[in-house]
Amino acid sequence: MYYRTIDILIFGLILMSISCSKKNITFHKDIKPIIHQKCAICHHAQGSGPFELITYTDISKRSQMITEVIQSNYMPPWPADRNYSNFIGEKALSENEKKQILNWIQYGLKEGDKNNNIFKPILNINKTEPDLQVKMESPYITSGENIDEFLMMKFPFELDQDTFIRKIEFVPDNKQIVHHVNAHLITYEDGQKNNIFNGEKIVDTEIYFDEDGFHKLDLLNEDGSYPLLTPSVSNYLPGSESVNYPEGIGILQGRKKNIILVNDFHYAPTLSKVKDNSYFNIYFSEKRGDRVIQETQLGTFGISKIVPPLIIPPNETKHFQTKARITQDISILTINPHMHLLGKSFLAYAVTLEADTIPLIKIDNWNFRWQYFYTFKKMLKIPAGSEIIVEAIYDNTINNPDNPFNPPRLISERKNENGKGSMRTSDEMLQFIINYLYYQEGDENISLGF
Repeated sequence: MYYRTIDILIFGLILMSISCSKKNITFHKDIKPIIHQKCAICHHAQGSGPFELITYTDISKRSQMITEVIQSNYMPPWPADRNYSNFIGEKALSENEKKQILNWIQYGLKEGDKNNNIFKPILNINKTEPDLQVKMESPYITSGENIDEFLMMKFPFELDQDTFIRKIEFVPDNKQIVHHVNAHLITYEDGQKNNIFNGEKIVDTEIYFDEDGFHKLDLLNEDGSYPLLTPSVSNYLPGSESVNYPEGIGILQGRKKNIILVNDFHYAPTLSKVKDNSYFNIYFSEKRGDRVIQETQLGTFGISKIVPPLIIPPNETKHFQTKARITQDISILTINPHMHLLGKSFLAYAVTLEADTIPLIKIDNWNFRWQYFYTFKKMLKIPAGSEIIVEAIYDNTINNPDNPFNPPRLISERKNENGKGSMRTSDEMLQFIINYLYYQEGDENISLGF
């Protein structure tokens, strides 16, 4: 009887301790570090979030909404299954972080000592000032006709001498309307181009694309030949963040005359005319890198066919696959899965010649609004002979809340007569973009990002 009484007392003290610890949670000491790391990166004045989540007032007045989105796993957005593969900068809350926030809300939203954990804005991954900024000649103003706008843009810049470029970082001015950007670097050898500032700065890719667009933007060499183009030097999607690769990887050769060519600048539909003045930050390097990043993509506009062809009849949920074999050892750095509004799930993996499976990414609940360039924590080796396989499911029924049509219509890839063209969000795509290096021994031990 005596021991039972002691046990009850000890158990009671434990419960009281747990209860007290929950009640002692404060915003500045316990909650703000979580919110700033996982939420404020989008929810700040220049971020893609519709409101700020920085101060005690910002968060406490939205406590009911925060409870709902945390419990439903709607926010913070991190579509990739963390039990399948892991990447740099995962925004998903851990179970302990969820409990901390929910307990703080339940036990009275205590503010605590305001001197703790002073907020430092998280606006860019790069903490150093860029060596050069390249801006639009004048801000772009959307049509205001509630349609997607797909453009080619050129950002010319001159340097005093040939210069190694460590990184080109796209900085969206208006994150509410800039949907995605794919940028390449054009460099001109001495004597190849008299004036890089001639020609149009912006063309509509619904009218001009590839050859026509190159002529309109006056990108060709003086003799009519094509200049050297390095693909995908900078990319952007909503929620994506810039990652610094280790020194010596991805260094570009900048010349005296250069153009950043955005071959696909996508603005989301706007109901009124809206201004954007996005730009590029350029960071120089003192020496040439010895490893150049390569890029390939499976699926739409890529190296592999989609089976069956990407045609989704109305009122159907349909499965598609695309795959490609790797001919030599590679080290994967970053991957980007891409679908549009009918996307339901996305799975990518590699199968080696020994039938071993290498997980790449698994997204069970596709969300068109949150598409990332996922960078592995360490380089991921894919042996020669492996097959990279992508499996995707599309939902073209009324049960899909993102379906752009009601009743549902036949949806497919939309291409022009040359088999190319930008894709409206109401059309579909299935792409898997891979940035990689040719494998060197020890790559799998190299950490990415710093």
